[in-house]
Amino acid sequence: MSRMNDMTNAYEKLTQAQIDELESAFAKADAAQREFETWSQEKIDRAIQAIAWSVANTQTFKQLVSMSIEESGMGDPVSREGKKMKIRGVLRDALRQKSVGIIEEIPEKGIVKYAKPVGIIACVIPATNPDLTPAGNAIYAVKARNAIIFSPHPRAVKTGGKTISLMREALRSVGAPEDLIQILGQGAAKINKVYAEALQTRCDLVIATGGQGVVRRAYYSGTPAYGVGAGNATMIWDETAKDDLGTAAMNTMLSKTSDYGSGCSADGNIVMHESIYDAGVQELVKVGGYLLNPTEQEAMKKVMWDEECHRLGNTVAKSPQFMAKAAGFEIPEDRKFLIAIGTGSYTNTDVWCMEKLSTLLAVHKYEGEFENAINTIMQIHEVGGKGHSVGIFSFDDDHIHRLAMVARVGRIMVRQPQSKANAGAATNGMPMTSSIGCGTWGGNATSENVNLSHYMNVTWVSRAIPADMPTDQELFGEFYDPAREA
Repeated sequence: MSRMNDMTNAYEKLTQAQIDELESAFAKADAAQREFETWSQEKIDRAIQAIAWSVANTQTFKQLVSMSIEESGMGDPVSREGKKMKIRGVLRDALRQKSVGIIEEIPEKGIVKYAKPVGIIACVIPATNPDLTPAGNAIYAVKARNAIIFSPHPRAVKTGGKTISLMREALRSVGAPEDLIQILGQGAAKINKVYAEALQTRCDLVIATGGQGVVRRAYYSGTPAYGVGAGNATMIWDETAKDDLGTAAMNTMLSKTSDYGSGCSADGNIVMHESIYDAGVQELVKVGGYLLNPTEQEAMKKVMWDEECHRLGNTVAKSPQFMAKAAGFEIPEDRKFLIAIGTGSYTNTDVWCMEKLSTLLAVHKYEGEFENAINTIMQIHEVGGKGHSVGIFSFDDDHIHRLAMVARVGRIMVRQPQSKANAGAATNGMPMTSSIGCGTWGGNATSENVNLSHYMNVTWVSRAIPADMPTDQELFGEFYDPAREA
């Protein structure tokens, strides 16, 4: 394994308790991983089934969700409990792939590929998902024969600890070394940023799921890292959405309200064609939206952003009733999300086109040709969310194609609720994950959903094949001049 980083500078910032815990965790992980990498595929698959079930059974996951919301003060218990299906999806994808020995053969190229573990993985647990994120990452890590050490957000220490404890117990139940899965900050060593940074510097690979500060620190660690970019999921409803506005609105409601809009894939903006704009807004109201009047919208702006347009933390992942009360007014109890009207300005000073991280949705109108919708998307992404995702509710394949040709995003969901679809669903072919790469657009190493393939090394074995090289004339075409080869 790599582990080439000098730890001198990292350890200068830590307490002795932190150094001791990290070194102990690393030594135990190293021994466990070296033992486990000799296991058969069948035994490994049984281990990840045990891990997944220990967390994703309905009773346990409900308890973890309740614990996490109490600890962090963020999120919606009802919709978050549904995330246990994501763990099932990660398990499904992992079980359908190989991670021992030959994983792919390409006879015509003489290529055979062999899977190898990367070693010890460091993974950050965000405050918003201390139940889902550890389970999903542990399944992929263990499937690929790695050990994984988690560093929890300070507001996820207890829930993260409980989740990891359950998975360690599951490993013991199948005779696997429990130290394949560990977590820091459960004893005398206090969890903080420098401690998480030291873990990332010490390990072989970092999976960084969380805010941009978390991702940047992972990249600065000197260790190979897969991070996620900033979200600002935006939908386009073109004129053909008139044929099923009810479904379009329902999809957005499901996406916007999931875990109180805390996910990076929750719809933040809808760019809606002028011909369906009024009817579209009314459909959003029908499915539970509360349309803010200009005074309420201005009051909401003040409790969501400061004067420099930085997002304020006390209204992140809160119910619409909580947000309304914070802004000084009340809304009916049956309202599920808030609707703000975009200003038509898409700049760094226009908060309504920024990421919301809440149950607030902004609606923007575009006029005329579909190209105007594409241009609006491009402008919004210059403010935030480049690389992440776009959705489109359209029955016009040409519009979908034109958007896909130019949108600087890693994924486009067609007529689906983005927060239920971007990271994989039973009803689409996206790889299941809790980490969404945003490519170089978003400062990430991959634009894919981070999945099993990112948790392993691959050895290519090459055998000679019949020569495969076109003639110079075929290669260079009209530019080929045989006289210049003399």
